[in-house]
Amino acid sequence: MSIVYETIYILRPDLGDEQVEQAVTKYQNLLTEQGAENIEIQNRGKRRLAYEIKKHRDGIYIQMNYIGGGKAIAPMERAMRLSEEVIRYLTIKQDVPEETVEEAEEAVPVSA
Repeated sequence: MSIVYETIYILRPDLGDEQVEQAVTKYQNLLTEQGAENIEIQNRGKRRLAYEIKKHRDGIYIQMNYIGGGKAIAPMERAMRLSEEVIRYLTIKQDVPEETVEEAEEAVPVSA
């Protein structure tokens, strides 16, 4: 069964644009390998943190919305936990009406 998830993670503020792109691509590929679909990524930019995390006052916020099974999340979060570039992450299950999920899945072309 497919569920809509949202993952927000914060990257170190001292990363360059290319490093940020590499990190985003890495986590997007991890999700794709685990069968996630409709991956939408939004770079929210550098923002001030509410409190200091790992000696950082700012962070680069990245938001990912996707449809997938629960098995897709564990490998991605494990990679984030072990990563030097991610200073915080959070994944939540979205409360989306079942019809909306079905419509989104129907919109995805199935490759043969």
